[in-house]
Amino acid sequence: MHKEREGGESSAVLREGVFLSCQPLDSVIKEKTGKSAGGDENYVYVELGGMPQTLCSSTMFTPSGFSPHLVSSEEPPQDGPGPGPELAEGPPLTSASLDTLIQHLVPTAEYYPEKAYVFTFLLSSRLFIPPHELLSRVCQLCIKQQQLDQIPLDMVKVRKFGPKILQLLTEWTETFPSDFREEQMVGHLKDIIHRIAPCDEAYWKTMNQILQNLNQKLAALNQGEESMVKVNASASDKMVAFKTKPPPIQKDILSICSDPYTLAQQLTHIELERLSHIGPEEFVQAFAQKDSLDSSQPCFSDQKKKTSNLEAYVKWFNRLCYLVATEICMPAKKKQRALVIEFFIDVARECFNIGNFNSLMAIISGMNMSPVSRLKKTWGKVKTAKFFILEHQMDPTGNFYNYRTALKGAAHRSQTAHSNREKIVIPFFSLLIKDIYFLNEGCANRLPNGHVNFEKFVELARQVGEFMTWKQVECPFEQERNILHYLHTAPIFTEDGLYLASYESESPENQVEKDRWKSLRTTILGKT
Repeated sequence: MHKEREGGESSAVLREGVFLSCQPLDSVIKEKTGKSAGGDENYVYVELGGMPQTLCSSTMFTPSGFSPHLVSSEEPPQDGPGPGPELAEGPPLTSASLDTLIQHLVPTAEYYPEKAYVFTFLLSSRLFIPPHELLSRVCQLCIKQQQLDQIPLDMVKVRKFGPKILQLLTEWTETFPSDFREEQMVGHLKDIIHRIAPCDEAYWKTMNQILQNLNQKLAALNQGEESMVKVNASASDKMVAFKTKPPPIQKDILSICSDPYTLAQQLTHIELERLSHIGPEEFVQAFAQKDSLDSSQPCFSDQKKKTSNLEAYVKWFNRLCYLVATEICMPAKKKQRALVIEFFIDVARECFNIGNFNSLMAIISGMNMSPVSRLKKTWGKVKTAKFFILEHQMDPTGNFYNYRTALKGAAHRSQTAHSNREKIVIPFFSLLIKDIYFLNEGCANRLPNGHVNFEKFVELARQVGEFMTWKQVECPFEQERNILHYLHTAPIFTEDGLYLASYESESPENQVEKDRWKSLRTTILGKT
């Protein structure tokens, strides 16, 4: 959709989207740059000076700024090999053998790996070794180094080691609970704790707490996946053919929700709910390939290469695109279609101010679909200035420079937030996937000497870790069940249905469109 900007509308319209005491995102960007998200009349966007590239907090997964010299103490551990001299000194780690990296994951009585390293390696190691094999090797190294297979145990030594291995198991189960769907994983966990438990009764209690928390996480994951199956089996994913005269009882979005901010809130509910089920490992498994140094089977079989939550989220984006296009093409009257377009423009603006970039992009994409953008008479009745500001905000030029600038603003607001409303950051998911894909394709997993390219995986962990922080935000908005139900289940047109509805609303303008219209009327309506 390309039209001249209309006069009479300020380019600062995004600043109107204030909600309660929460500062709208555009104000955050302006505060940091002196510019609004709308920019000036020439749409000049300014890099956010001093804006952190990533969030930094004690609870954050991302190892941004992570410089792994990999030994927290200058003194080497006295009870085992430890991480090895090649990791203890010199510049930040860029590569190492898989065995060395595994050794560094193993805690001792005097040593525990940095949290950033734990996340980075647990995330990336599955490209080279299945999780159950990794945990088995970690446990075997612990048994050997701590002499846990000898009787009697060195009680003093094990009491120093116990809390550290329990901490590692806690981090693993909390961050990658899906790994423990395999019985082997739970078996290894129980075995190592059983070996140290005679030294301290509290270890039994800790093990039970770990298992209880793990079971709750797995139950939530299973429940979420089951609900997605039900949603996908419902009308929500069933596209319908065009009907020339929709039944009078058929609802539309404006009859369900006429307030743009409320709809933006409900879209944010859906986004955060779906994001919550995506595990960090899905980003790795989506692009997993067979390890070049492993002649056996790849780490992920078709059954274990589980990316269902990630795929369901991508499907939601596509559904929202088609829902927007359907709602615009469905009304018979031009004036009503224009009202629907303006409504979705306002919804998109509210999504921007909330920090919900995924719904924002889906709405813009829906309005830019050919069956919608060709409705020139309809667009002629639309005040498009606000739309062009939003469209420019998501312009792909410069590798989505404008969007990435706005995302930094949202990340800054989230970092300094005083409420969950200000913590919301929902990235444009397809671009996040694209970034991870090109990182994976552009950098080898191993170097020519066979070492793991750890520098690549630090960057991967930074991107995935940032996402992990954002997805944990609890949605602060009240649920509107009828709106959520409509967004999930309202019928949407197929692509052909959209084109036919578009042609029925505004006649074809050239022979190609006329031929397509005739063909669609025959195949869909049975008319000639």
